[in-house]
This record gives sequence, structure tokens and C-alpha cells, in this order.
Amino acid sequence: MNWPQLLSAKRTGESSQLSHSETRSRFEQDFDRIIFSYPFRKLQDKTQVFPMPDDDFVHTRLTHSLEVSSVGRSLGKEVGMVVVDRHKGLQQKEITYSQFGAITAAASLAHDLGNPPFGHSGESGISAFFTNTEIGRRFKTMMTSGEWSDLSHFEGNAQGFRILNNPMFGGLRLTYATLAAFTKYPKSCESPSDSDRKSQKKYGFTQSESQVFADLAGDTGLTPLGDDKWCRHPLAFLVEAADDICYHIIDLEDGTRLGLVPFESTREFLAEIIGDQYSEEKLNKLGDLNEKLGTLRALAINKLIHQCVELFLDNETRILNGEFDQPLTGSIPSANILKEIINLSIDKIYRSKQVLEREAAGFEVIEKLMLGFSQAVYFDGFERNLSSPKHKSLIRLLPAGYQEQLKKDGISIYQSLQVVTDFVSSLTDSRALKLYRTISGFPL
Repeated sequence: MNWPQLLSAKRTGESSQLSHSETRSRFEQDFDRIIFSYPFRKLQDKTQVFPMPDDDFVHTRLTHSLEVSSVGRSLGKEVGMVVVDRHKGLQQKEITYSQFGAITAAASLAHDLGNPPFGHSGESGISAFFTNTEIGRRFKTMMTSGEWSDLSHFEGNAQGFRILNNPMFGGLRLTYATLAAFTKYPKSCESPSDSDRKSQKKYGFTQSESQVFADLAGDTGLTPLGDDKWCRHPLAFLVEAADDICYHIIDLEDGTRLGLVPFESTREFLAEIIGDQYSEEKLNKLGDLNEKLGTLRALAINKLIHQCVELFLDNETRILNGEFDQPLTGSIPSANILKEIINLSIDKIYRSKQVLEREAAGFEVIEKLMLGFSQAVYFDGFERNLSSPKHKSLIRLLPAGYQEQLKKDGISIYQSLQVVTDFVSSLTDSRALKLYRTISGFPL
């Protein structure tokens, strides 16, 4: 893989790549397209970890995405400064370090677009409908094995790629470089996994978007690893690192503010990351808990950024050759303390009563919605003799764009169920709960 090709500013449907010399680069345009998009706006009412708490400081998917993008931009720029200096030919092609930052920032901003309501329980709930319910399992015989894999192993990353490339969701038409950097798992669900490669742990695109990814992989020069799988785009490692840094540090911060983790434990963890820059004396001069946490967070994130940048640059050649395939945060000097933070977070935060209650509710809500709309789509479109007024009413509850998709000539059962999955996964937490109450016959 080579940087000039990897930084392709070409968009889907264009015959050639344009230059990088515009006042507002195409990668900055990507960022703007995402931040003004409807799917991005919905993240303000999607659970990050804690369900709509009273505390003003607890993060949603929206605030998390903005913070990840900020960290991603810093990672990209710092890497870009050195890479552009190392590869003199990049300057001749008008490629600057800021473009590395813009690509990473845009991809980081979009990284959670495909996540359904109720956090990870929403992902599990969609998959469980197809694998754990009698009605869901019936659909398996009506499609190919690859199509069934997509539906029965719902993956937020692949759904995000679908959103970014589906005109129904706004037709963002991002550059190939941003799309490739966005894709943490450049493989299809059916493609065999490689346990030695972190990028093969999950899948990053569905059967319906496989050609789109193949096109961008060819244009950006991603190294193929077999049928429907490729090496990661190098900047995808930075997007992953930005996400890892933020959820390690900020989930701990939120847990401390909510009283689930003692401040003393958080201070000890973050002080170890900060190292020589940590000053107990300066920290004690800050009287407010939020000020103390904010100061510790800023110093810790800054240290983690520098450690990830150094590791990336040390392994640049191996990354370009496709030989390096592991999370940056797993090999930096602070890796062990990050593992300790995750273990504490699992015990004290992710398994706290309020989080578990929200997850349990999420499973129930998602299963009910998937059951109702999947039956309605099937009976209304494929077994019309079994359709009922109830099913017709459910179809009419879908937004007009989804209804139009279902009316297309020749639509398959796989494509119809994808529309259902698109709709349910797009819902905000509060909208999903309201719709659940509506179709269950509860008063609003």
C-alpha cells in the first residue's frame, strides 16, 4: 500500500480522483457532510453507556463521537507531519499533514453511525431476533447463506458503512479515503476470519455493499487477503485508537461522576498514565471534582495520543505492508493500565444496575419491534393472502422512504428485512421505546 493512493479523494461514481488543492479539502467536506446529516443528529438520543441520567456530564453517542473525532484529528495530524516529511513525494502531490487529520477526524466522527438504540444490547437484540425466535429462524431458508449471516450477526460497523453509502440515508458520498479509514473490519461476514488479525474479528460491510467496498479497496490500493477481505487502511488504526482512548478514559470519568467508581481509584489510574506530568500539588488546588477529572482526563488523553503516534510511526512500514494488525492501544506503554481500567469498568460501570436494567429493556424493545415489522413486511409483500389490518398498519408506521424501498419491483426477502433492520437500528432510544409502547397497546 502507498500513501498517495491510500489518500484517494475520489467519491463513489466518479471516474477520476481530483486534486487536493481545494480551499476546503474534500476530506473536510466529508466531515461537514457527516456532522450535518440526519443519522449523525440522532446520536444525541442514543445510549453510550448510561441511560439518560440526570447528570449533565454523562456522554451520549453524539458527544462521544465528537470527542473521538477530536482525538482522531490530533492523531492524524501528528502522524501526517512525520509521514509527509519522510515521503518527500507527497509534498509534490500537494498532500499535507492536515489531510491526514481531516480524514481521520471525518472517519472518527462517523464511527458510531450504525449503532442501534440501547447500546450493544441493541446489536445483540437484532441478531437474537433472527437466531433465537421461531419466526426469525424461518427466514433462513428464504435467502443465501451470506445474506443470512448479515442478518443473524448484526454488526454496527457494517450498518454504518451501509448508511454512508445508501442514498436513502442522505447519500453522503464520502471520499474513498474516509470510507476506507472508517472501516475497522474490511471483510464480509461470510469471509473466513483470521484470529491473528484484529481487523478480521468482525465484519465491516454486508452482501449488499460488497461491491462498493471492493471498488474503494481497489481505488485506494488496500492489500487483498482473500475473498471479500483486505488489509486495513492505515488510518483505520488511528480511528480505532481514538475510540479506544475515549471510551477507556471517559467511561471511567462518567462512572466517577455518578459515584460508581471512587475518585481515588480514577486518580491513581490516570496518574499512572500521565507519568512525570502528574502533580498532586496542582491537582489539590482544584476544588471542584469536575475540574479535577477534566484536568486528569486532558493530560491522560494527551499522553495516550503521543504513545499511539509513536507506535504507529515505528511500525509504518509494517502497516503499509499489511504485516501489523493489532490495536495500537494494546501495545503502547500504557497498555497494561488500560486493561486494568477496562476490568474495573466492566465490574463497576458496565455491570451496574442502571446499565443492566437498560440492556434488559433494550432486548425486549428491539425484539418486539423486529418481530412486528418483519412479520408485517413478509405478510404484506410476500404472503399477501396472510396479511392483516394489523400488518398494514405497521407498514404505514414506517417513514415514507422505507415504504418506498419496500415497494420496489423485484425486492427480495433479504432486502426487505434489511429495510426493517435499517429502520429499527436507526431509531433513537426514546423513539424506540415510544414505538414499542404503541405497537404493544400501552398508553402513550
